[in-house]
Amino acid sequence: MTQHPKENRIDYVEFPAPTAEALREGKAFYGDVFGWSYQDWGDKYVDTQGSGIPSGINADPDHRPQAPLVVLFASDLEATRERVLKAGGRVVREIFPFPGGRRFEFADPAGNQLAVWSDQ
Repeated sequence: MTQHPKENRIDYVEFPAPTAEALREGKAFYGDVFGWSYQDWGDKYVDTQGSGIPSGINADPDHRPQAPLVVLFASDLEATRERVLKAGGRVVREIFPFPGGRRFEFADPAGNQLAVWSDQ
């Protein structure tokens, strides 16, 4: 089986916004300063276009991170979760579905919070 080209790589960065209004202001800011455009997914989530590493702005109070969140890709989410735990990481949010896939969030031994997602 061929390994997915994104396997174990930083694939996405998610920026929090406390409200839908803050999300709109963030879109305007990054658009004005850096020329980014967006794919809207309702009024609480957007994907950036042209930001280098794909990224998004999340204003959904049920899913937004507390700080910018680096997201890695893994084909086998459960196996990656187990490796995180075995290596001394701590799961801070269990696997959950979202449009396009599933993910979990973890803290590394230094306290940095990241996420891992899979399209499966």
